[in-house]
Amino acid sequence: MKKEEDDQPTGADKIRKFMAEDPQIEALEISRDNRRIRVATIGQVDEEDLKERIENVLKQVQKDYGKLDSLTLDSDGEIHARESGETTVLEKTTCETAPKLWQWRKVPWPTIEQDPEEDEWQEMAIFAAVCGIFGLIGFGLSFQENIPSFVPIILYIIAMVAGGWDAAQDTWKLVRQGKLDIHFLMLSVAIGASIVGAWGEGALLLFLFSLAGAMEHFALYRTRREIDSLFKAAPKEATVIGDDGRERRLSVSRIQPGQFVLVKPGDVFPLDSEVAHGESAADESTLTGEANPIQKAKGHSVYSGTLNLWGVLKVRVLRPASESSMQKIIRLIRNAQESKAPSQSFTDKFGTGYTWTALILTFAMFLVWWQILDVPPFKSTPDSFSALYRAMTLLVVISPCALVLSIPSAILAAIAWGAKHGILFRGGAAVEKLAAIDLVALDKTGTLTTGDLRVQQIESFPDGHQNRLLGIAASLEANSAHPIAKAILARAEEEGVVPIGITNFQSLTGMGLRGMTPEGEVLLGRRDLLKDGPLKELVDRASTLGVGYSEVWIIANNVAGRFILKDEVRKDSASVLETLKKSGIRPVMLTGDRAEAALDVARQLSLDEADVHAGLFPQDKVTLVQDFGKQGRKVAMVGDGVNDAPSLAAAYVSVAMGGRGSDAALEQSEVVLMNDRIEGFYDAIRLSRKARRIIRQNLIISLGTVILMLILALGGNLPLTLGVFAHEGSTVIVCLNSLRLLLSKI
Repeated sequence: MKKEEDDQPTGADKIRKFMAEDPQIEALEISRDNRRIRVATIGQVDEEDLKERIENVLKQVQKDYGKLDSLTLDSDGEIHARESGETTVLEKTTCETAPKLWQWRKVPWPTIEQDPEEDEWQEMAIFAAVCGIFGLIGFGLSFQENIPSFVPIILYIIAMVAGGWDAAQDTWKLVRQGKLDIHFLMLSVAIGASIVGAWGEGALLLFLFSLAGAMEHFALYRTRREIDSLFKAAPKEATVIGDDGRERRLSVSRIQPGQFVLVKPGDVFPLDSEVAHGESAADESTLTGEANPIQKAKGHSVYSGTLNLWGVLKVRVLRPASESSMQKIIRLIRNAQESKAPSQSFTDKFGTGYTWTALILTFAMFLVWWQILDVPPFKSTPDSFSALYRAMTLLVVISPCALVLSIPSAILAAIAWGAKHGILFRGGAAVEKLAAIDLVALDKTGTLTTGDLRVQQIESFPDGHQNRLLGIAASLEANSAHPIAKAILARAEEEGVVPIGITNFQSLTGMGLRGMTPEGEVLLGRRDLLKDGPLKELVDRASTLGVGYSEVWIIANNVAGRFILKDEVRKDSASVLETLKKSGIRPVMLTGDRAEAALDVARQLSLDEADVHAGLFPQDKVTLVQDFGKQGRKVAMVGDGVNDAPSLAAAYVSVAMGGRGSDAALEQSEVVLMNDRIEGFYDAIRLSRKARRIIRQNLIISLGTVILMLILALGGNLPLTLGVFAHEGSTVIVCLNSLRLLLSKI
């Protein structure tokens, strides 16, 4: 464990790496005492660009690894560190005269702006915790006979002040505008409960509302943070090749269309560009969902945010950073969020009207009993309750505690059950909305399929050398991370094949990999490796691959072969789609993959051709989801990639596969299938439908109790004790009914 921790990169590593890769920087000085940063360069540089790049790196270091004041900046093989008090200077290893030519420039000390949403949810969570703790202590002490009765009351008051603090602030702002909302209703109910002595109930109500508010703000904060993380995923800098052939590092925001950029193997393409020189393959799964690498050669387009797998490419920039593919996805998410109407619960819709009605009715009946029926206003008699007593009883019985709790209690129980069984609901609205869907749009790669390539077959020419070729291929791919390499390594592990020793390893630009074994040279890569050589006839005789398959060829001493790979359909996808159809939900497939590959998967899943939409870009998926919505459909979108995030935002309810889902998809989704099981989606639907039934039962119980008690209270002879009993009894019944969800087997 200690070894793994030691191998993790540090903030100092990131700074040293940045300096080593930037030819313009000679030294970096960080003074902790006066918070000053200077950079040394030689010759003319773009000063604003240089400062921007350094500031971006230092900000990221400070955010990821802690304040610069506390970082240990030491030496390594390329960068030398020297200390002088609270000042550290990092210098490149260079000749003795170079420092005399250095020009020092000041760089602003990095500051990280605190997200106001982060502060707000944290503050609300603290208040909710205080409310819960003091309320629980007060509840426990209320059963102790040797504790004075005022002690639990004081604790309840502290709990209610904490739990209602945020709601009180919001209510005060609205009251000054002449408006009332659910927060005012909640505070009125809590105060009413306190007046009649139901302190514990008021504290519980405020705790539930304050906790729900903190969760809602936390979800908003996380969603915006993960959308912003798309900016961070894209490179901040790129190597620009000038007209004179010289290379220099520039901020991506400063690179203009027409400039040439160098992209090495394993790098992410920084901007939308066109290949000007070189050959390679790109992993475009973040944009299209396509699991197979896409070949790239001169004239082919490459997209920002996608991964260059093995070739060195010189690309010509087509669009500035503000118009890149990644930026379009971010804008699509934000636009979809704005166009989606906010969810409102039943109690939110009539909260203001109900509150005014309750308060006006209570005050009016107080006047009627006092002025018209000659009931004593404040003092009760043995034969009759006072007008104030009757008004308080009326307020208690029509205060909708059970009604207000009827929805959140069921929602919280459903969320708890889902979390225990690998289904994460990101808020109560998702539980309610999922029960109403009648159409589900599913991404293909990573949702209906596993999203991972698997070696389906190994062919050897001549036959009988499959394991030998697998061992060689596993050795060549041992340090690679692209999908084909993972598939070959996984097959080698399954077969128990031990990789052999490889020397003189070399990446062949746009073609594949080469190395030396004790038996001679070995090659692994594209079909082009063989098509123009002595093995051309072998390649021509090889069987044609079916739809959705890809291949990798290998050449060794006196033997050749190929690995045939394919993305597999999840074993439970077909049964889940069939079950969805039987339950009245129409499944459709949305994919960026080719039509042939999509139809091949659809046939395996018995999905109608009319319900297959292939060759889609992110904006096309959004359009389709919105069109389904305009047709009156309640659409659930199920996906896992960055390319699915915009359509997830546009859907009525969004669902992400948690096992392989991107951060953008996960944080954009209202429901996350944590175990990466497609069958969990139908479990979530069944859970939400059961929660909806329980919510309806709770509403009938709570509203029925209010109406019955209202009739009795208007008669004027309802004892306050009976009113409180009915009020609290209905609340207990509602909560117990909701808790049935926790014991449900769905």
